[in-house]
Amino acid sequence: MKETIINRVTRFTRKFGSSLAIVLLFAAVPPAQILAQQANQAAGKQLKVVLARQSTADPVEIMKHLSQTCPNITLTTNPKSSDYMLYAGGWSGRGYRFMVIAKGGDTIYATETVLLSNAVKNVCKFLDARQ
Repeated sequence: MKETIINRVTRFTRKFGSSLAIVLLFAAVPPAQILAQQANQAAGKQLKVVLARQSTADPVEIMKHLSQTCPNITLTTNPKSSDYMLYAGGWSGRGYRFMVIAKGGDTIYATETVLLSNAVKNVCKFLDARQ
């Protein structure tokens, strides 16, 4: 397998030049943020978050962004098995307000953003920092 890769890189280098081959080789290396998230996931446990019933943001979109930015956090429908509750209010064009609520009912984090993806990223950073 290694010989095949080396042979392909050698042929590519001869054909297109060494600088382009080096750029393409380093382009395959994952960014530091992805490596940090993978380390957090390996070190920490899988967090379960239940979406509050009063939430007005689209749960499918929230789940999509959570799976992209926070692989160690999953949405659950069972409040008893969850670690946190997430209130996700708002909709496109009006902004989003997210609140993280601890098991005992204390509001421990809130964020307000224009984009849903940014609200999810903020919640993700907060929950990762608490692990």
